[in-house]
Parts: sequence; structure tokens; C-alpha cells
Amino acid sequence: MLALWCPDWPAVAAAAVAQVPATRPVAVLFANRVIACSAIARADGVRRGLKRREAQARCPEVFLAQADPDRDARLFEPVVAVVDATVPGVEVLRPGLLVLGARGAARFFGSEEVAAERLVDAAAAAGVESQIGIADELSTAVIAARRAAIVPAGAGARFLAPLPVRELAVEPSLAAPERADLVDLLHRLGLRRIGDFAALSAVEVASRFGADAVLAHRCARALPERPPAARQPPKDLTVTHRCDPPIERVDAAAFAGRLLATELHGALSAAGLACTRLSIVAETDAGEELSRIWRCAEPLTPEGTADRVRWQLDGWLTRRDRPTAPITVLRLAPVEVVAAGALQLGLWGGVGEEDERARRALIRVQGLLGGEAVRIGVLSGGRGPAERITMVALGDEPVPAADPSLPWPGRLPEPAPALILVNRPPVRLEAADGAPVLVTERAMFSADPARLHWGSRQWQLTGWAGPWPVDERWWAPESAEKDDAPTAFIARAQVQLAGAPSDVRVLLLVYQDASWRAEGLYD
Repeated sequence: MLALWCPDWPAVAAAAVAQVPATRPVAVLFANRVIACSAIARADGVRRGLKRREAQARCPEVFLAQADPDRDARLFEPVVAVVDATVPGVEVLRPGLLVLGARGAARFFGSEEVAAERLVDAAAAAGVESQIGIADELSTAVIAARRAAIVPAGAGARFLAPLPVRELAVEPSLAAPERADLVDLLHRLGLRRIGDFAALSAVEVASRFGADAVLAHRCARALPERPPAARQPPKDLTVTHRCDPPIERVDAAAFAGRLLATELHGALSAAGLACTRLSIVAETDAGEELSRIWRCAEPLTPEGTADRVRWQLDGWLTRRDRPTAPITVLRLAPVEVVAAGALQLGLWGGVGEEDERARRALIRVQGLLGGEAVRIGVLSGGRGPAERITMVALGDEPVPAADPSLPWPGRLPEPAPALILVNRPPVRLEAADGAPVLVTERAMFSADPARLHWGSRQWQLTGWAGPWPVDERWWAPESAEKDDAPTAFIARAQVQLAGAPSDVRVLLLVYQDASWRAEGLYD
């Protein structure tokens, strides 16, 4: 196997989109933590896992970008295309990493060394740096690519033996999420090198650790992670969607891909199978055929399939040499399948059957009304209730706009309102003598609230709490809130209404520009 690895690909893609010069350090964030950074950033002390503030403290000039798998896949597609044009048979593990059979390339170019040199040159022609690793097994080749090494035939175990055991968990496309816990446990047991772990017998590993440890042990011994004789998928598992009208936009193609992914996994589930290698094929009105194979460490879920279809179509439709005609046919074909027991089954059978039925219904709504018609909330950071919800389209990466684990001084106390009023209708808060109740500069009521007017309705108050001032961007009043608020002074209060319907008995009010608005309702 030959693996081509583009180091720090998320950072490279983020810098390319933002047109950041190559001399500036770059870091990519997810949930306010660094998940990738450039070599220049690492030289200044930035590391994966650091929080945003610590990364900025170590390297003040670092350019920070949010994680975006769609961006990474879109920019990686031209690299895959030029490599596939040089040596056919490319399989994508993830954006930034691809693999292919080394035997044919070595025969065509004369040797493995020359083949590696040609592929590095091809990637350089696409504008990216890359490293090549060649070994007998896939996982060994990927680890070798990180060291730009060509491992002689039969020497995979000897190559891996002196490496740190954490190398078994470095590549997420080849390791389950629990692999990091396994590596930590092995390290605490004194098994610091891959060779130490490989020296254990398969029986000892299977009886002491979980199923993923067995796969990691096979990797440490330079054996195939999966049995060499994978089941050939039945031909009737291929699913096809004829696009009417033809598809020219990425979002429309992604919706069709989600429907196709649901249909594919329904057929796989009925056959008791799960897919580990997926072929994505698109045909255009001009007769062009685009195809790509994605290889996965674990059996694909419907969500994982839909993500890969979206990434691939995004890459095809936005690259420089994009198809000359719209897409008329989409086809998904499982290239390699395993028994469905490799997937975690739901309580009533199937893979999250109840959730999947709901998801299929929502995807159908998206197909009818458009991508933004179905949106889900992601817990985010913020001070007000609306700020703490980031709405993303169903199927997109659930990335919060801000880290919810930060302190957020001035945040509304718990519990949060059950219903948020997006339009924030105006209300009037009055004292017993009819004077309007305002919030002073000392963050106190100008008088005790006694009544609330909402349109033509009026209620007496049986209780109130607050006000709670929002301590936000006091140094820049003109940008205190995203709603173009002219002042940074904002406060919130809770009021309990007497004789109101049960669904509006307790209100959350927000004070801004010397006026009150209803922001939320409590149960």
C-alpha cells in the first residue's frame, strides 16, 4: 500500500481560503480548542488541544480559523484528481490523506522510490506539500507516510516496533474514538513502544482489552486490521438517483446524496451488512463520469455516508476543472462490506432505528423545501438565551459559534426559558404609581415593578428577579451585541404575572435602549 499524506491539511486549507501568507502561523479550532496547526505555529509553541486563549498567548500573530470539513474536502479534491491521473485507483481516507496500491505504480514507474517521487511532484503541481509512505499494510503505510519512509516488504513489524505506542491513535481515519483511551492505558501499564504491545499474544489482548484493542494489536504486528477475505457486496445493493431536474448546485446535490445514503443503508440493513469502502459516482448531462472511493476505519453510518457524499460533490462542483454539464445521475456502491454486527445496534434492532426514521422524515422535508428548512440547535456559548443556541442545517457539522464551557460573565442564571421569542415584542414595565421602570447605571431598578403592559393586555406582578446586567464588550459600545445595538448597556429580568395563562405566567425581559422587550417564556 502507498499512502500520500498532506501534513496539517485543515490548517493548509484554512490558510488557502483566507489567503493567509505562508509565513503566518495558522491554527484550526473546534469547540474553542486547537485541532490542527501549521509547522510555523508549532514552532511558536502552539499544540493540538490548547484552548484559544493559550494558543494566542503563545503565538499572538496566529491566524485562527474554525474547523470546516466541507472546506477541507473541497480543497483536497484537486489533489486527489492529479494523483488519480498519475496512478489510478486512489482511495480517500479523509481530506489530506489518500491511499492506493503500490504494486502497479512501482511496476509502471520502475521502482517504489520513483513512484513516490512522481506522486510528490504531482501533489506539488496542485500546490501542496506531501509525504509518501509505502508498506505491506494500510495502517503501516499511513504511519510511514508521517515519516516519509518506504518500508521493505515483510519489515513492517520491525519498522513499527521502536515507535511510541501513541502512533496507533494518531490517525483518526484508522482508529476508533476509544483508541486514545487504549493508548493511555497501555502507557500506564508500561507498554511505551509499539513493539511492547505487539509482543503480547492475541489471546492476552482479546481477554484483557476491548474489540478495538484487537484491531490495534493487529496494526502493531503489521497485520491487516480486518480479515483479508472481505465479503463481496451483492450487486443489488448499489443505489441510483436520477436527478430531475439536473443538479448544478452543491446544496441540491448534497440533499440528493442524503436521500441516497438513507436508501443505501436501508438496503445494507436488510442484508445484514455494513459498508467499509464506498464508491461515489456522478454522471453529467454531457456524458462525463466522476467516481471516487472512500475507505473508512469503521463501518459507515448513514450520517457518515451523507457527509462523504456532500464532501465529494462539493469538491467536484467547485474545483477549477468542474464538470461541463449538470449532474444527472448519482450512484452509491459499497465496494467492501462486513457483517452488520460491527455496528452498535439500537434497542429494538437496527442502528438507532427510531432516530433514523425521524432523520429520514426530516431529510425528505429538506428535499422538498431546501436545506435551510430543517435546522437543529447546538449548545453554544453566550450570555443571553438566543446566543446560547447555534442553528445549523440538518446534516451540517454541529459546530457551536462559541465555546459553551467558558465563564461568560453576566450570563442569564439557570434555568433557561422554555421558549425564546425571536421577534422580542416590546413591553412596558411600570411601578405602582404608573411611572416607567428603567434600569439605572448602577444596574438597579428605578422603582419596584408592579405592572406589565403587553400590547392591549395588562397584568399585575406577583414577583420579580433581577436586573442582571450583561458585562459584554464594555470597551467597544458600538459592537456590544450582534444586532447592531447602539449601546453596550443591556440587562435582563424575570417577572411573574398574576392571572396570566399558564404558558405566559413567567417572562424573561431584556432591557436595551431604555425600553423593555419580552425575550422568553418559562414553563
